[in-house]
This record gives sequence, C-alpha cells and structure tokens, in this order.
Amino acid sequence: MSLITGSSKDSWHPVMTADTTIASYWMNWRFFLCVMWVLFLMTISLILIRKKENCSRKECDSGGETKQETGSFFYDDETWRPCLKGIHPAWLLLFRCSAFIVLLVLLIVAVFVNGGSIFYYYTQWTVASVTIYFGLGSILSMHGCYQYHKRVGGDKVDHVDVDTEQGMNFSPGSGESCNLSMARKNLNSVIEGLDVRQPAGNWAHLFHVIFQINAGTVMLTDCVFWFILLPFLAIKDYHLNVLVIGMHTMNAIFLLADTAFNCLPFPWFRIAYFFMWTIVYVIFQWVVHACVKIWWPYPFLDLSSPFSPLWYFAVAAMHIPCYGLFSFIIKLKHALLSRWFPESRCLR
Repeated sequence: MSLITGSSKDSWHPVMTADTTIASYWMNWRFFLCVMWVLFLMTISLILIRKKENCSRKECDSGGETKQETGSFFYDDETWRPCLKGIHPAWLLLFRCSAFIVLLVLLIVAVFVNGGSIFYYYTQWTVASVTIYFGLGSILSMHGCYQYHKRVGGDKVDHVDVDTEQGMNFSPGSGESCNLSMARKNLNSVIEGLDVRQPAGNWAHLFHVIFQINAGTVMLTDCVFWFILLPFLAIKDYHLNVLVIGMHTMNAIFLLADTAFNCLPFPWFRIAYFFMWTIVYVIFQWVVHACVKIWWPYPFLDLSSPFSPLWYFAVAAMHIPCYGLFSFIIKLKHALLSRWFPESRCLR
C-alpha cells in the first residue's frame, strides 16, 4: 500500500504565501492583469467557436460538400470505425472499454487514498475528462458495432451482395441477359440506398470536442509535470509513487493509442475548447481561494508573486505548442498510413 500512498513526503503541498481570503490579495494590479489575460482568451475562444461551429453546421446541412472550409465536418461512423478497413470495430470497442475501466479504477483509488481534494489539481480534471471520453466512446462503439453487424450481415438485394467493407459483387442469374450500363446504374443506386453515411449527430460532436480538449490537456498536464514541476519537487525531496506516475502517464498512453486507431479529424480551431477548459479551471481556483484559505495546487497560480502575470501568460502560451504537438502526431499518422495503407479511411 505504501507504493500507492507513499510517505509523508509524497503528499507535499505548496506553502501558503498569503491569505487569499482578504480583499488586498485580489485588489491589485497583478490580479487585474491576469483577469485581462483570461477575458481576452475567453472572448477570442468564444468568437472562434461560434464562427467555426456555425460553419460546421452549414456543412452538415449541405451534406459535407464544403467540408474543406473548416475541416470540422465528419460522419457519424468515424466515431467508431478504426482507421484501417481490415480492423473490425469490435477491437476498438474492446480497447475503449478496457481504457475506461483502468482509468476509472485509477481515479477511484486516487480519491480513496487522497480524498476529494485531488480535484483541486488540473491533472485530475484531465484524467476525469479522458475517462469520460472513453466511457462515451465505448457507448458509441457499441452502437457502431451493432450498425456494422446489421449492415454486413443483412444487406442483400436479389443477387446483389452488399458488403460495407469489400464493396459489391454483381452476380446475374443463369440465363439472364442485361445491359452492362444499366446494371452499373442499378448497382450504384443500391449502394446509395443501403450504405449512405450519416453526418455526425450531437453525441458524436460532443465526443469529438472532448477528444480535442483531451488532446491538449494531456499534453499540457504531462509536459508541465515531467519537465517543470518534477525538477522543482525533486529539490523538495519529493518521492514519486505508483499512483502519481499512473496519473501522469496512463492518460497519455491510452489517448495516443486511441488516436492511432480512430478516424476522427483534428481541426485547429477547436483549440478554443482547450483554452476554455483551462479558463474554467482557473476561475474555479479563484473562486475557491477567495472563499477558503488554502494552498495553491500549482505555484504559478499564486497571485501574490509579482511575476504571476508572466506565469499566467506563459501557461496560456504553452497551450499552442501542446495542441500543435498532438496535431503533428496526427499528421504523422496520416503520412504513415498514406505510405503503408493507402486504403485507410483517414485519408479522405
């Protein structure tokens, strides 16, 4: 159990530098400058979301004919189909269910060991969001596997066998003679009638938004912990335990593995949701500290430092390379798929 709970040094908290419940802590130029950063990012994010999401809905109404404009249009089956045609959707379902169970157990154990106060940390918000992503993804994959089974197992019209993965084979009966051009037209009409792809619905869009939020938060959380906080904690003689390592590794491993196999697009404008997620966390911290005298979960959030506006700006700026890193990983995936598997569903 000590590997999970660790020693007293493992439960290190930052030292409180000032009383956050008094008015003088907030009524100063440092806080007002940080508020200006937050309001500016919030305004830009909301404008971007409203503009681009409206374009996405117009694309959906037009059947995706202009999807290149924002890159946000996608089909409902892209939430549950693997990127390779040779992989059965059930494998993606199995992976998502396994990831959901592991992350949920990890989160429950963390709450049991450390209490509900762990949700003061951005890390736990990230892990909870990734857990929700895999839970919702498992439900969508279950529905998708049902749809896949229904299409593959039951789509037969006369002598035309429809296979959603392999295409169609036309087999005229013995003694039949038909015009080849007419037959091709009939085949095309059958395909259009039986295998029409539906634009993504509300649950699919929610799933996609959570995916892109997690793409940024996982990169930000793990990079900040391993490259910024951990060296600082090493100075304080802080010892890692299995639970801390799991919280800062399993979320990235599972999300990257899911990314390697799914078909979800990755439009850049949804970095706005990533910013909004962090803004909500910052406002939550401000409200809590204004009401309760408590330590800050991260030293760079402490507004008593004269450098706090610079810290807030630096953390906000880190969102762009973190989101860009995940975007690069997806572009690398597409490049490899185009070389090794030209028939990949991701190459659309």
